[in-house]
Amino acid sequence: MAKSAKCGLAWCVAAMMGLLCAATATAAGGAQKSDVNVTTYHYDNYRTGWNASETVLTPDAVQGIGTNGQTFQMNQFVALDQQVDAQPLIETRQTITGQGTHDVVYVATENNSIYAIDANTGEILLHANYGPAVPFTALPGRCHNSALVGINSTPVIDRATSTMYVIVYEYVNKTTPTYYVHALDLATLADVTPPVVVTASGKLTNGSAYLFNASVSRQRTALLLAHGHVYAGFGSFCDMAGNESRGWVLGWKTGTLAPFASNQLANKLATDPDTFFLSSVWMSGYGIASGGANEDIYFVTSNSDYSGGTIDGINNIAESVVQVSPNLSILESVFTPDNASKLDEHDGDFGSGGALLLPPQAGQASDVLVAAGKNGVMYFLNADNLNNNTTGPKRILGQYNIGGCWCGQSYFEGSDQVGRVVTSGGSSVGVWTVNAGTSPALKLSYTTAAIPGDQDPGFFTSVSTNGTIANSGVIWAVGRADGSANEYISLNAFAAQSGATLYGANAGTWPNKGGNANIVPVVANGKVYVASYKGLAIFGLGTPGAAAKIPSDLHAVAAADPLAPGQHEIYGIVHAISGSTIVVQKRDGALITVDGTWAAKHFTLAPPEVGRGIIVQGSFGTTGVLIASMVQHAKDDPSMWFPDR
Repeated sequence: MAKSAKCGLAWCVAAMMGLLCAATATAAGGAQKSDVNVTTYHYDNYRTGWNASETVLTPDAVQGIGTNGQTFQMNQFVALDQQVDAQPLIETRQTITGQGTHDVVYVATENNSIYAIDANTGEILLHANYGPAVPFTALPGRCHNSALVGINSTPVIDRATSTMYVIVYEYVNKTTPTYYVHALDLATLADVTPPVVVTASGKLTNGSAYLFNASVSRQRTALLLAHGHVYAGFGSFCDMAGNESRGWVLGWKTGTLAPFASNQLANKLATDPDTFFLSSVWMSGYGIASGGANEDIYFVTSNSDYSGGTIDGINNIAESVVQVSPNLSILESVFTPDNASKLDEHDGDFGSGGALLLPPQAGQASDVLVAAGKNGVMYFLNADNLNNNTTGPKRILGQYNIGGCWCGQSYFEGSDQVGRVVTSGGSSVGVWTVNAGTSPALKLSYTTAAIPGDQDPGFFTSVSTNGTIANSGVIWAVGRADGSANEYISLNAFAAQSGATLYGANAGTWPNKGGNANIVPVVANGKVYVASYKGLAIFGLGTPGAAAKIPSDLHAVAAADPLAPGQHEIYGIVHAISGSTIVVQKRDGALITVDGTWAAKHFTLAPPEVGRGIIVQGSFGTTGVLIASMVQHAKDDPSMWFPDR
């Protein structure tokens, strides 16, 4: 793809990137014909989050101006069987066996279920389950981001074969957590080929083999379909089992599901000062990206040993943006921030966010990308050569503060056909103009009002426009759990041209508040889809006063697992650390001393950080010190803490 040329219209750019659209048209009465298919995370393999073919949901329509008496609102709320961490996918004019043709939204839940739902009426057309999900009590350290871990990542659809690829986490015989790759028929949700167990082997620096271990590996990144293959990333559960867990990127051939001969093991070190490896690939659920001249694969890695001294960009590629060849055999280039060792020491995961590849920019000699993590620094990088010690074109084109980012960025073009990067660190949307050419840079155009959310900073966005028509764009964002009794999440809309607030309303709940609501709003064909806890909200234009309501019982969650006799669980903020001794300030202000020696020795301790939230389980010794059996990170806001017990 030529770097110096662009399509004249935004829909052309989107089509090149994999947003599969037929010709967009507007029917009588202002209704858009169903023609936008969303087959992958964030719309395309660049991960732009941009639908450039939306004719109905203009800023005026969303704000309630000039809509022929209709109001933008929630029109349906569809009950599901468990929490949804995956982004919904959309297939228009899809045949469902025995039920005719429908526009279908496919939703995967943590109960290992997939639903095929009529995208316009909310009717459930199909519901299939793929085996028992893994309960959090069976995870390392009882990592409690959700009650169950089943389908934790966003599937991907191959339209050429009408096949959905999905990775299922199954609790085989209620004893063995196992990952399976499934290839499903969109018309029936039945397997079109026998599912395969996820296995892999990597060679460590001492020549020994490290085998993939499903019990300590979390498959959180959205799946990527490229080059006739499916790709997935794996990380850890709450940084537990750091002596065993290591980050992976694996691939399988479409159709046969044959695994790649090669893979990328993010940490190949045989030894480590603290026997704490990780280097996870999780990206808050963002998708592995593909693009550039060679259609290479891009992802971001997370923290490794908390000593901060093991990252080398070769055998341990922690805290880095990584470029690998399509067959995963070649580590092409790596960008590691200069402060990576400090990020490791202070749990400052670079990999809490994903890498957004920008479409080719006019006058820009190289492909470019942006990536940001927990510390809120967004790097603007030369995607063709990320290497730290390159002698060619400079690797860092710019770096910008966007706010803490458990998040991922979006992209769109304005009426001037100039690109914009949409950031979502902290609590506000930021829109940055791309200045391409000999001195590429990003320039902040505006920030929006803050959106609700009391979990970790950051959130996810999508953008809809009608081509590059002026004043047609809307930026959509979903706020995380808000700290209320019902733990509502919210759908928010802003005018893409100015940042003006257009809309904000509750869209569901998120009672499993220990894990972030990393929800991506999906905008297509005059509708917005927001999946959350046990439900899918469908927004669009409707009759005033006839809006759907969120069921009142969705704030209820199962009780926490019982503690052993004499065990306690406390939440607080880390006040001080000295060796294995941690002083924690509880919610009532009282200080408590925690001895983390046992937990560290048994790898059930996620390294704490002064000023950050913490959960401790353990028993009190005779001196009043809490002897920890488990130490995990908690949200910093006390509204996200469950009661001490």
